[in-house]
Amino acid sequence: MLTIKIKGNETYNPKTREFLKSKDTTLVLEHSLVSMSKWEAKWHRPFLSKDPKTNEQSLDYIKCMTITQNVDESVYSLLTKDQIIKINEYIQDPMTATWFNDKETKSGKRSSEMITSELIYYWMVAMQIPFKPCEKWHLNRLLTLIRICNIKNQPEKKYSKKETMSKNAALNAARKKKLGTSG
Repeated sequence: MLTIKIKGNETYNPKTREFLKSKDTTLVLEHSLVSMSKWEAKWHRPFLSKDPKTNEQSLDYIKCMTITQNVDESVYSLLTKDQIIKINEYIQDPMTATWFNDKETKSGKRSSEMITSELIYYWMVAMQIPFKPCEKWHLNRLLTLIRICNIKNQPEKKYSKKETMSKNAALNAARKKKLGTSG
């Protein structure tokens, strides 16, 4: 979770000839599968696509991430550039010490499959990952767990006959050396 404190502001409305004052607000944000689902339901496009988002779509995702109840819509227009940067850094944070060597993939290529919230929910069902509490985890942490489950569920790599013989010969040589016998 990320907490952002937004300073209140005083603005003048020329139509009503009144000064409007907004109070200080604290936003609690959560980049999660739940947030992503809300955003995709509104925008009808995958959140994780490489296609750039408009400013309106990006601001709306911040609204979807907001856990704080009863936030006045006008508060979001008071977000500073630094706060937006902080929010984007939070979204990009892997939230884990786990890393992957992408050379280990079978084809050496990444899938071009569009990842949507429904697909992530499917993966969770297929891998028996409980929705609660995982759907409220930081999205990058959840995707890391899914990736680990996928890797661990892969069948062991089968070696060619030549690789197996070479491996066995090396093991036998090591055993003979340890026993002090030769050849």
